[in-house]
Amino acid sequence: MLKSDPTAGLATAPGSAGQASLRSHNLRLAYQTIAQAAAPVSRADIAGAAGLTRATASSLVDALVQGSLVEELDVRASGRAGRPATPVRLARGTVAGLGLEINVDYLAVKALDLAGQVLDERVQWTDLAGSDPTQAVLDLANLARPVRRRLTAQKVRLAGATLAVAGPVDRATGRLRSAPNLGWQDLDLLGLVRRRLRLPELKVGNEATLAARAELASLGDHQASFVYVSGGVGIGAGIVQHGALYSGSHGWAGELGHVTVDAAGPPCACGSNGCLEQYAGRSAILTAAGLATLPAAPRATAAGGTGDAGAGGLEGDPTAQALHAAMSQAGRALGIALSGAINLMDLNTVVLGGDFAHLIRLLLPALRQELELRVVSWGWAPDDQFVRPAAGPALPAVAGAALAAIDRVAANPAAYLAQ
Repeated sequence: MLKSDPTAGLATAPGSAGQASLRSHNLRLAYQTIAQAAAPVSRADIAGAAGLTRATASSLVDALVQGSLVEELDVRASGRAGRPATPVRLARGTVAGLGLEINVDYLAVKALDLAGQVLDERVQWTDLAGSDPTQAVLDLANLARPVRRRLTAQKVRLAGATLAVAGPVDRATGRLRSAPNLGWQDLDLLGLVRRRLRLPELKVGNEATLAARAELASLGDHQASFVYVSGGVGIGAGIVQHGALYSGSHGWAGELGHVTVDAAGPPCACGSNGCLEQYAGRSAILTAAGLATLPAAPRATAAGGTGDAGAGGLEGDPTAQALHAAMSQAGRALGIALSGAINLMDLNTVVLGGDFAHLIRLLLPALRQELELRVVSWGWAPDDQFVRPAAGPALPAVAGAALAAIDRVAANPAAYLAQ
């Protein structure tokens, strides 16, 4: 219920449902205008950008301020006649989205406010390959509880929560269909988490798709298009087209790690042969290089960034040649798999995350060679098609999960106004 609505508490009259729907629509326009602005905006700015009258925009902003979704800043001089404009922005520290993640080698929890600021985060490094999902969920719940207690103590309302997991998730049922690297199959993961944690609006999604959501936020470009490739024990992809996440008809899009690179290749845990993960997954790279771990692999918190740190200083390492050869093999395989996706969907940017971002200098030559050979449009727009490391946080999926929960506020701010 809108606190500023003068009809609150009155009997429903003919047409009032339509008026409420229009007001909800306009609230969404106003909120999203504020959210997408590069700097705080005035009510007049919002009216102009959203195509609303100044009186309507002012009423909507008042409701958002009263609902703790938007906050006013100090009055600024506009240089125009009349009263100075009062800038507004998304509220800090009032409403949060909670991100949860179960990955092969860690559990993570992260809380972000509406402006994307980190309110709290926890990471637990562990080996979950072949683990008991019930125990994994219990450990995740134990990691999340202190975060929830902190939000409650700070009087931060929880708008919703999203669980990121490495595997295809059925959009209709929320079931995890398959996670070969975890050893989980056709699992009601959402139900398991709900039994351990009482969370509002809990949803589940694929970790690579949610990592792409975090990358989109880091770019600050609401119309960006790219394919985000998550490289680690498994390989996943998140597809963004004109600022919108693409997850396919059922929510299963992005299984790049199980695209066939060589039909006569080695067997994969998914049941197929010659999958990309058998050439470019972390285990494949380590085996080919004769290493136990990747050099200087970063283990930052969920707030840190990724980069090219792992590539520096490898030339003097006695295993450098073997690692170069393994990364060249991985780059060729990745190029073969990605070229099909680029040819099919006309994607113009490849963003490498995880291990691939960390070791991009070793991966890139063979990867680019395959893309230049196989991507039909490469010669037509060479400056538009490029490969770059991720710019987002070190653990992007849990950040993207929190952002996905916040996105629900943007989709329907009327439902989240404080009572």
